[in-house]
Amino acid sequence: MNPVLALITDRRRLQGEPGAAWERSLVRQVGEAARAGVSLVQVREPGLEAAALVRLVAACVAAVRGTTCRVVVNDRLDVALAAGAHGVHLRGVSVPADRARRLVPRPLLVGRSVHTVEEVAGPDKGLVDYLLFGAVFETASKPGRPAAGLEALAGAVAATTIPVLALGGVTPERFAAVARTGAAGLAGIGLFAVAAPGAPARIVAAARAAFDTRLSRSLT
Repeated sequence: MNPVLALITDRRRLQGEPGAAWERSLVRQVGEAARAGVSLVQVREPGLEAAALVRLVAACVAAVRGTTCRVVVNDRLDVALAAGAHGVHLRGVSVPADRARRLVPRPLLVGRSVHTVEEVAGPDKGLVDYLLFGAVFETASKPGRPAAGLEALAGAVAATTIPVLALGGVTPERFAAVARTGAAGLAGIGLFAVAAPGAPARIVAAARAAFDTRLSRSLT
């Protein structure tokens, strides 16, 4: 089974471009990632006004059409519903998962960010579809936050039947180590920010190879 691979957007990495070019670049990035085999896109754009965020999410949903990739919106249930997204991703301080699930019935997705094993074993069982656990490694997107480490990631995986995705400082060189923890996949911001042609496809191929190796070892 292929790993779940999630791209988390960050327009700040694109705002060096003139005018509204960052929006076109972000939507293009999402489309390329989806066609390369990325499973999930989390639109995470704090500070963007509601109307602009709805427009951006709708464009991202259009960009992944025809692929199996799904688009979720960070924290904003209202935007997710207005833009026709495939679900919502809840922060630790977002609305409770039971309330979100009433508004976002399956097959729409509800995800949750968690940072400790205790949070993984919390009240969301049966309500959320996946968990983002991190930061597993030190990362520039969360300066000053200590890394949880691979042992904590493995503990999180063992504490739940919900798929757990590793987040934070996950580079291709670390894919195999993440796979060995039993995680269902991985997520990243900087991981997918490489603008070189073919970069998303190379990242997806490397991740699948690392997780395939884990599976083959478990069967021998």
